[in-house]
Amino acid sequence: MGTILKLENLNYSYIDGGYERQILKDLSYEFEEGKFYTVLGPSGSGKTTLLSIISGLDTASSGKIYFNNQDIEELGLHNYRRNSIAIVFQQYNLIGYLSAVENVEVAMCETDNKLPKDTRNVAYNLLERFGIVRTKAERLVGQLSGGEQQRVAIARALASNVDLIFADEPTGNLDTATEQEIIAIFKELAHDFGKTIIVVTHSNTVAEMSDNRVLLRDGKLNSL
Repeated sequence: MGTILKLENLNYSYIDGGYERQILKDLSYEFEEGKFYTVLGPSGSGKTTLLSIISGLDTASSGKIYFNNQDIEELGLHNYRRNSIAIVFQQYNLIGYLSAVENVEVAMCETDNKLPKDTRNVAYNLLERFGIVRTKAERLVGQLSGGEQQRVAIARALASNVDLIFADEPTGNLDTATEQEIIAIFKELAHDFGKTIIVVTHSNTVAEMSDNRVLLRDGKLNSL
C-alpha cells in the first residue's frame, strides 16, 4: 500500500484573548491507501481543526498537504474537495426535504469523477449494501433512525467515488450496537473498497477496531 495523503510540517494558530494559541506545530504524517485510521487526542488538542485542514475546508498557516504526491493547493482546493474527498459528519448533514436515495444521488451530481449513468440504481444498491432497503431508501431522511441516517451519509460519501473519506465523531450520537455496525462499514470501505478512512473520535471502541490509531497531542501527530 502506498501513501495517499502526506502532511508536511503543518502549523496552525489563532489569537485567543490577545494570546496566540498554536494548535499544530510542524506536524508531519503519512496516511496509506486502503486503511482505517482513528485520530485521538484530548479535548482542545485540535482534532477537528486538523480534519478541516486536511479536507481543504481550512488552511494551515504554513506547511504542505500532498494527495497522491500532488500539492492540494496546486490541485485546487475546490477540485480536491469535489473529486478526492468526502466528509461524514456527526450530525449527518443530510438534506431533510429529500429521500435517502435522493441524498445519495445528489452527491453523484457534485463530482467530476467517472460514475455509472444509472445513478438512481447505483444509489439504491449502495444503500442496500449498508442495510437501507428500497422501501426505506424512498423515505424522507428525517423518517429514518439516527443509525440509518448515518448509513445514508456513508453511502453518500462513497457514491462520488472518492479515495479519501473523513469522519468527525460519526458515532457520537449512536448507541453501542449501532456504533459497532458503523465501524464495520468503515472497515469494509477500507479493506474491500480500498478507501482511506480517517475518523476523529473520542470513542475507544472505534479506535480499538481501526487499523491505525494516531494521537494528536502538543501539536504533533504520532502513531500509537
